[in-house]
Amino acid sequence: MDILITGILLGATYALLAMGLTLQYGVARIMNLANGEMLVAGAFGAFWVVTVHQLNPYVALLFAGPAAFVLNWLIYRYLLLPLVKRAKNRGMLEVDSILATFGMSFAMVGIMLMTFGGDFFNYSFLAQPFVIFGSNFGLNRVVACLVAVAICALLYWGLNATRVGMAIRAVAVDPASAGLVAIDVPKLSAFSFALGGAVTAAAGIMLSTFLTLDASIGVVFTMKALIIVIMGGVGDVRGAIVAALILGLAETAVASLIDPGLTLAAAYLLFVLVLLFRPEGLFGRRTS
Repeated sequence: MDILITGILLGATYALLAMGLTLQYGVARIMNLANGEMLVAGAFGAFWVVTVHQLNPYVALLFAGPAAFVLNWLIYRYLLLPLVKRAKNRGMLEVDSILATFGMSFAMVGIMLMTFGGDFFNYSFLAQPFVIFGSNFGLNRVVACLVAVAICALLYWGLNATRVGMAIRAVAVDPASAGLVAIDVPKLSAFSFALGGAVTAAAGIMLSTFLTLDASIGVVFTMKALIIVIMGGVGDVRGAIVAALILGLAETAVASLIDPGLTLAAAYLLFVLVLLFRPEGLFGRRTS
């Protein structure tokens, strides 16, 4: 029971991280390998709020989210849009975006190392027990889970119950056909990429409340987000949420029953198994 609850608490936060990459890759068709660095930037924002201003780390959502949105919009507009325009097909765009964002991730790591240094950072926030079914769990993890669930629910509602959300889903399914029904595909792609960056930064704020991070750890979270997105099905928000919970449970089980140092190996094994036996994702359809 302890493993199940801990896995769900972790998986809910992973779901928020994966939804950020789902919006960027599933809608804007940009495989963003700097996704993890945006998460670390959000975590640094929370760390700055707590240590410098002695405020609740979730206050960082008020400025880190909008700042990440603007930054990602600028990245898409001036760095990635030229790649989109010159790409002759989706495969060419994916290759170009991987190369561009791979280099961008190194640049962002360098900027964060120069600004914040290379030391590990953490802070104490709600570091007290919270009883669930007779067992103690960190209150900071429980709060992070609840906030992540609230944001995921809001995003899910927005994508399924609003005109903008339905237009975004149409672009994710078929950009060419979406353009034929008066949907502004470039504008919605830029919006989705920017929104994905803001959601990822929010996930970083939540993870920073109970994890120790450093400026160069973003690549680990990029890999986890990629595993979740592919496992759930590219562009499928529902699949990303379910896959995130599966990854959280798998990591918790391995850390508790075998060795905490093998959690990344377990995530990679899960990734390989999905590619071998279910490459279209949990909710995807096999191509004929």
